[in-house]
Amino acid sequence: MSDDSEAYVRRLVDPERLRSYLATELGPADAFDVRRHPAGHSNETLFVTYGDRELVIRRPPPGETAETAHDVLREYRVMDALQDTAVPLPETVLACDDRDVLGSDFYVMDRTPGDVLRDDEPERFAAPAHRRRVGEKLVDGLAAVHAVDPEAVGLGDFGRPAGFTERQVDRWAKQFQWAFEVTAEDREVPEIAEVTEWLKANVPADHDHALVHGDYKLDNVMFAPGTPPELVAVLDWELSALGDPLTDLGWMLSFWRDPGDPAPATPELTSTFMERDGYPSRRGLVARYEEATGIDYERDRFYRTLAVYKLAALGEMFYRRYLEGNSDDPLYPTMETRVPALAQRCLRIVDGKEPL
Repeated sequence: MSDDSEAYVRRLVDPERLRSYLATELGPADAFDVRRHPAGHSNETLFVTYGDRELVIRRPPPGETAETAHDVLREYRVMDALQDTAVPLPETVLACDDRDVLGSDFYVMDRTPGDVLRDDEPERFAAPAHRRRVGEKLVDGLAAVHAVDPEAVGLGDFGRPAGFTERQVDRWAKQFQWAFEVTAEDREVPEIAEVTEWLKANVPADHDHALVHGDYKLDNVMFAPGTPPELVAVLDWELSALGDPLTDLGWMLSFWRDPGDPAPATPELTSTFMERDGYPSRRGLVARYEEATGIDYERDRFYRTLAVYKLAALGEMFYRRYLEGNSDDPLYPTMETRVPALAQRCLRIVDGKEPL
């Protein structure tokens, strides 16, 4: 670990304070170790060995954050509420709003064994039948999220589903504005204004209401060890709310690759292994979703454009954090060129040049 990386980790966790907190809440333990998990680019993830337990801590990055971003206690609340539903999840353990422990809010959950399919497929899945099942289980997990009755699990006040999609456009436009306060001094992305206006002009007047995950895609779910593929955990609920389920589907589809697609605008964030033989096409995923939920996927151009726009906004926020020295993530400086590429991708989807 470099000196800069060590300094960054020290900003994330004081091991002795954390150990003292866990001892108070869970009882003392002889074994204790904490390490930063490098995957993920928004909230920070720490792996903790505590006695005979393997735990995971989620906390925001250090430094100033955009308003409403990185709300880990909101993430904990929804995961805790869904523990007894059909949605597969890690077991929640603790939530802490005492910022004297880590310098921020955080929560603790049990670590679930399995694989996140991020850079490649596990060798055990490298067969057409298993690949098809990966795609099917991914869709089934999303359908399970959207089937939750929010009132029944205590999430009836988790958001305002009416008008959700219009507010999404406004929210992410504001995230761009926050980021541009700093990044515009380095370089501008004029295409974003055009995309913003198109989204505002084409937002659906009405939509279905459901619990939405907000960041549902292949590398935010976990598959169990062994075969056939079984989805055992839906992760990263930071952006969850009550709203329009098709925003989740459009987001998932924006990361799914079909053979012959253009080169990714963000290769660091885009897996391409699902182009291999056996994986369902985007249209196949949509068909399974519609059958499972009874919801028709309409206005594809809007929902996928919104998805890529949101990713671009996240990227611009990352770039601001890099320019301000508030991250050591090597992805963040790449956003100087990746965000303009994402803006161009938005325009291609709008123009029908990247069809479903």
